[in-house]
Amino acid sequence: MHKINLIHKNPADCHVILPCYQEDLKKGWLLAHTGFSVIEDFKADYNEVYTLLNPVNGKKLIIAGLGSRKKSENITQAIKKAATHATKLKGQAVLEASELPLDAFEQAVMGVHLAMYILNHFKAETHSITLRVFSVYTNQTTLRINFLKVQAIAAACHNAMDLVNLPPNIKTPHYLADYAKKSGKENGFKVRILEGEALKTNKLSASYEVGKGSAHPPSFIIMEYKPSNVNSKTKKIGFIGKGITFDTGGISLKPSNNMHYMKSDMAGAAAVIGIMEAAAQLQLPFHIIGIVPAAENAIGGKAYRPGDVISSYSGKHIEVIDTDAEGRLVLADGLSYMVKNYAPDYLIDLATLTGSCVATLGYFAAGMFTDNEKLANEIYQSGLASGEKVWRLPLWDEYKPYMNSDIADIKNLSSVPVAGATTAAKFLEFFTHEHKAWVHLDIAGVCFTESDFIKSRTATGYGIRLLTAWLLSKA
Repeated sequence: MHKINLIHKNPADCHVILPCYQEDLKKGWLLAHTGFSVIEDFKADYNEVYTLLNPVNGKKLIIAGLGSRKKSENITQAIKKAATHATKLKGQAVLEASELPLDAFEQAVMGVHLAMYILNHFKAETHSITLRVFSVYTNQTTLRINFLKVQAIAAACHNAMDLVNLPPNIKTPHYLADYAKKSGKENGFKVRILEGEALKTNKLSASYEVGKGSAHPPSFIIMEYKPSNVNSKTKKIGFIGKGITFDTGGISLKPSNNMHYMKSDMAGAAAVIGIMEAAAQLQLPFHIIGIVPAAENAIGGKAYRPGDVISSYSGKHIEVIDTDAEGRLVLADGLSYMVKNYAPDYLIDLATLTGSCVATLGYFAAGMFTDNEKLANEIYQSGLASGEKVWRLPLWDEYKPYMNSDIADIKNLSSVPVAGATTAAKFLEFFTHEHKAWVHLDIAGVCFTESDFIKSRTATGYGIRLLTAWLLSKA
């Protein structure tokens, strides 16, 4: 449990986090803020953290390097790293944010929130953390509004991180559906659930096939948020998140190394649920639909097989080459269902889709696929502003023949072992009904990563900050 307060009076007897730009070092900043004229080797590089003893009260001064102001780097990660140091200390800590401009203040507050995420779901001993944010920004009302905005987005991030980090024996498709229903009641959006045989009845055949081998039936989660003043001019935005609650690879079994991390294969679903929560809390002026096709890709007597030909909601047939390319199958149903039933102005999916994207971009950016130049630029800029970066990868038709099937309309895995992220995107494109404002985000490398202070990989909540920043920019 954690608590963050916004205060306007500088408290005494606290550990202090001091954000510092490189340019500040040349203006006597160190002497004014720490009592030291020089700190050897400290250059205020981005993400650099330096800790020293406060000569006044014996508490810690944690200096967070922010890099150069000229680069306009999002400082969330830098503050998160410094604040995480503070959470390990006894007593209270305060972030001194008075000298930060308003946009940097928001980023810093988000960094504090992310640092205070506690991964102790199943530990007998728990603890709470309190960290304060101090600022004397001239317009206190504006400051408070921005603080509360960040708080709403951060809460959605924490909830999504909780979902992704839960073990797969608890986080079944039904659990995910039940969570969405409870969240809808708490946050003010409608939720409809199709489960088990109901998927088959409603022609969501690809999702049903992926989940039918598991003892836990698949679910198809439909969430809908409408602002109070919705009208014919209100933009309609559709988000689809891959919800594979655990991925064994099916009959095309994955290697055992790191298979326990496959509980994170529903990070796209968690992001979509988080976006719904944040949008409802912020009362954004959009009609937003979130769809999560949830399934466990398991091995069993009823599991689908390589070589099977399965149907989909679009009516198109898919040749299954590899049962470990299952995420794109459930997304095919989600995309087609969204377009046919809601006709959104914007169509965006998020998925932990390919290792190929991780190999291409590493752990610092998601792969973005779209043919819409304007939308690509908007989301790219939102990535820079939010700190959740994207990089555009090709969606050219030269890759399309790789997905051709001799027996069906399309196959679920490319015929050549190259360009895996792009060929996966071309598969998804086949089910968008040529939507003119579709974006696919491959988040495999950024949603579940190593941490400085946790031994294993952990969830990041990627996608919520990025897409709420995009929504806010359009609002």
